[in-house]
Amino acid sequence: MPKAPFKLKYAPHFGMFKQHAGDDPLEQLRFAADEGFTAWEDNGMKKRDLATQEAIAATMSKLKIEMGVFVATATFENVTFAGTDEAARAAVLKDMQDSVEVAKRVNAKWCTVVPGLFDLKLAWDYQTANCIDLLKRCCEICEKSGLVMVLEPLNRLANHPRVFLAEMPQSYMICKAVNHPSCKILDDLYHQQITEGNLIPNIDASYSEIGYFQVGDNPGRKEPTTGEINYKNVFKHIHSKGWTGIVGMEHGISLPGKEGERRLIDAYREVDSF
Repeated sequence: MPKAPFKLKYAPHFGMFKQHAGDDPLEQLRFAADEGFTAWEDNGMKKRDLATQEAIAATMSKLKIEMGVFVATATFENVTFAGTDEAARAAVLKDMQDSVEVAKRVNAKWCTVVPGLFDLKLAWDYQTANCIDLLKRCCEICEKSGLVMVLEPLNRLANHPRVFLAEMPQSYMICKAVNHPSCKILDDLYHQQITEGNLIPNIDASYSEIGYFQVGDNPGRKEPTTGEINYKNVFKHIHSKGWTGIVGMEHGISLPGKEGERRLIDAYREVDSF
């Protein structure tokens, strides 16, 4: 018998329930729906073939599962948004044009943007201005379809040492400068716990520009209750603010096999019981 929906729209990803549902992505969606999940995300959606995208979208629509983010443009090796190389900037615009078409096929409202690395030879404020300028051009591509880019600040201490975007205040300032509904923040609480902590105050200070949340506990980047973040309080706070968006489950699983998948689901039931 299907279980009651969670209070928040927690979004698993493909592979997270394969021990229970097998390798078929559609069966994984059906399993998640029966467990009470009402959202889903797929970083790699853009790389899937057209038929698979359409089948996933049709199944999600039937199950009333809302599509979360997919990655629109990202690099951890090159300077893109912060730099001045016209070929790199043109490639970003092409990524966004392609992403609009993918979003239409899979009923996606949000797409992840990672603004690349910072430039070691360019003053920081010039880099910020370059990023703002390119984001405005991306917004022109997204606005007609209603697609929202969510910019993801990543931690430089444990995972991504040279990313341009790393902090919530920085992300907030850039989004305010772009000043467009197609440009918001993806607040990944795993990354922000490492970068700056102060999770709830930063949520409050940046809330008008937050378009999406992702989670993972720290240390380990596994499900809530495995690390130091009090996710029950964080989720209660988000819920109290009237959050109706998606909370992406971008993390691993602490235990192997079916036992690990069941522990993950139970952990979300625990932190959702506020």
